[in-house]
Amino acid sequence: MASLDNNKQRSLQHGLTSRQVSMISIAGIIGAGLFIGSSNAIATAGPAILISYAMTGLLVLLVMRMLGEMAIANPNSGSFSTYASEAIGPWAGFTIGWLYWWFWVLIIPVEAIAGADILHAYFPGVPSWLFAFLIMFLLSGTNLVSVKNFGAFEYWFALVKVIAIVAFIAVCSLAVFGFWPLAEVSGVSRLWDNGGFMPNGFGTVLGGVLITIFSFFGAEIVTIAADETANPKDKIRRATNLVVYRIAIFYLASIFLVVSLVAWNDPGLKAVGSFQRVLEVLNVPGAKLLVDLVVLVAVTSCMNSGLYTASRMLYSLGARGQALSMTKRISGAGVPTVAVLLSTLAGFAGCFVNYVFPGKVFGFLLSTTGAIALLVYLVIAVSQLRMRARADREGRPLELKMWLFPWLTWLVIGTILLVLGYMLFNEAYRYETLMTAGVTLFILLVSLTQKGGKVVAQTA
Repeated sequence: MASLDNNKQRSLQHGLTSRQVSMISIAGIIGAGLFIGSSNAIATAGPAILISYAMTGLLVLLVMRMLGEMAIANPNSGSFSTYASEAIGPWAGFTIGWLYWWFWVLIIPVEAIAGADILHAYFPGVPSWLFAFLIMFLLSGTNLVSVKNFGAFEYWFALVKVIAIVAFIAVCSLAVFGFWPLAEVSGVSRLWDNGGFMPNGFGTVLGGVLITIFSFFGAEIVTIAADETANPKDKIRRATNLVVYRIAIFYLASIFLVVSLVAWNDPGLKAVGSFQRVLEVLNVPGAKLLVDLVVLVAVTSCMNSGLYTASRMLYSLGARGQALSMTKRISGAGVPTVAVLLSTLAGFAGCFVNYVFPGKVFGFLLSTTGAIALLVYLVIAVSQLRMRARADREGRPLELKMWLFPWLTWLVIGTILLVLGYMLFNEAYRYETLMTAGVTLFILLVSLTQKGGKVVAQTA
């Protein structure tokens, strides 16, 4: 009984330092999607992909401002899931929380497999599946010991990504201004040389938004991590204010330089990725090795963050009675060990399915995540709309406020609904949208079996 009582009194500890949270907030949105996936976006919209990134960046900026308003008022490891429960209803928090967990436990094996493929290319004697499982074992182990380990790993991962992008921008800037000695490349004429700035029409710019939005997903992680640091309100405020600079420097500046130095229809872009192709054009020695190392860090970082985020969301669901009660158990080191283990096992299951049934079952499961990012953003916007209106009615002061409320909030809601409608009626995105809708409906139906805030099936 004493051990059970001690467990009930335990809570997540302030194990993350200010330096770690700051670096996570700076580099949290830098993933393999920027280094490799951006090539598909460029091939879709041409140089006009800059408009797509700007539109997506503005949407994320507004969503983060809304989330920051709520998170500063109530820092919580459940973040938007908790706010949705308060603002819309327990069913909304339950549904979006489980959707978010589902998204990350599927992304964990994706990143592990991507990292394993890079390592296998250099060490062909070791099977790819072994690398994938070793990566997952290592990071799940560090997450289980203490949150300090997650913070330490993520700090160095983030630092490598920041240094890599800053170096890339510096080298490419020298080339644009004609000061790069290894190649005769200069100017920005490629922005309009090959069919104009918008060679495939404005429709592809909207299509580019659907591709780029997943590169930004993860910015909200800092509002979850801040709950495990001292002075979480200050960390959330700083992270929210940094969003605009992260978007401008890491995404818009780097992609501008890519489309300035390499033709958007260069076949090498899709073959090796945007960053590697630019370095090849500039004759940078060891371009492939450099990019592979950075991408390996990026995918490992994403997997590390995904495991952390999934476990904290599962812990929050358990703490609110919306998951098995065992998921809210906290170790002496302040780690939700059961939530970490269950999230890790789900990731291992995804890896196993991918290697046993390559390109089949796992691809089907991954398709269910197609519109989850947009649903999360939509729930954040609706929650902020209702919670802000409630705070205004009650005369409660807020330390951070959404700009031009409620007009910008309504604009975000309308934009997301428009994009979701476009995905549903566009043949290229309809399947993934319907798959996401199916999983969402299933989770929603499960939430309706709840009574008094507890899961009917909860027995642990």
